[in-house]
Amino acid sequence: MAFMMTNNTSHDKVLVEATPAPRLLEQARDRLRLKHYSIRTEQAYLGWIKRFILFHGKRHPAGMGKAEVEAFLTALAVERNVAAATQGQALAAILFLYQEVLGEPLPWLDEVTRAKRPARLPTVLSQQEVGALLAAVDDPELALVARLLYGTGMRLMEALRLRVKDVDFARREITVREGKGNKDRVTMLPQSLAAPLRAKVMMRQHQHQQDLADERGTVYLPHALALKYPSAATAFGWQYVFAAPAFSKDPRSDAVQRHHLDEQRVQRAIKRAADRAGLHKPVSPHTLRHSFATHLLETGQDIRTVQELLGHKDVSTTMIYTHVLNRGGLGVLSPLDKL
Repeated sequence: MAFMMTNNTSHDKVLVEATPAPRLLEQARDRLRLKHYSIRTEQAYLGWIKRFILFHGKRHPAGMGKAEVEAFLTALAVERNVAAATQGQALAAILFLYQEVLGEPLPWLDEVTRAKRPARLPTVLSQQEVGALLAAVDDPELALVARLLYGTGMRLMEALRLRVKDVDFARREITVREGKGNKDRVTMLPQSLAAPLRAKVMMRQHQHQQDLADERGTVYLPHALALKYPSAATAFGWQYVFAAPAFSKDPRSDAVQRHHLDEQRVQRAIKRAADRAGLHKPVSPHTLRHSFATHLLETGQDIRTVQELLGHKDVSTTMIYTHVLNRGGLGVLSPLDKL
């Protein structure tokens, strides 16, 4: 496509090539990266935006509104029977599209019917069950990840994204960067994990030196740090503690780098370990975080401290772990036991 532009001073006609406007999904991707959303959130949001547009016959979202959004969300709940959390993520993606990409006001936002999340109690293992589970993880590296989850209360991705610089052996602290809600926090480094974690860091240093010798050794840096600190990408402190065994291409920069371990490896290892240990509860890596919080409360730890260790915004979120304290439901002694 081209158009004619007249130069006012020379009256020469100049042919100018028009630059096509980026597609809607490309605009959404650019906006997500500008606001520093994670790659997983980016992929999820773009997927929901695409499904929303296809659901309505490829109509442009600018011509749609409350009725179309509710029709899409209803179809997710009724036809696909998705969970409330999944429906909530779809709504968040659509709202991002309207507010951040299209820049349209949403006077009808408060009128959109949202699914109510059912109140679910977390699955918690006893200390004996945790011990059996951890002993049954057959891969030494994955066993260290599992022990770190239970010993610190970190979420799975927080542990896998752990950088060398954020492990402080002298103070026995681990700094969790950009946790849920994009918040940093500090948690403890269990004494029993200090030696194996130090050995893991030393092994990673040797591996990183070899990567550098092979003219590799860069790592993904958050936000614009790669531009601000050009040498940080190869600095050992920025490397992942739990690095992937092979190199992969970064979907944002196309750089071939050593990323962190795939979370599915840990998830599968925990599932296999639960089967070997004979646990009949639904067990996942997150179960170790639930058990960490509950066991701290059982030993009398202050709930505000547990809240800070977990990174909960509100103490009411942490209160859910009080349901499994030693004396049963709500910590109340049954009248039957008084007979």
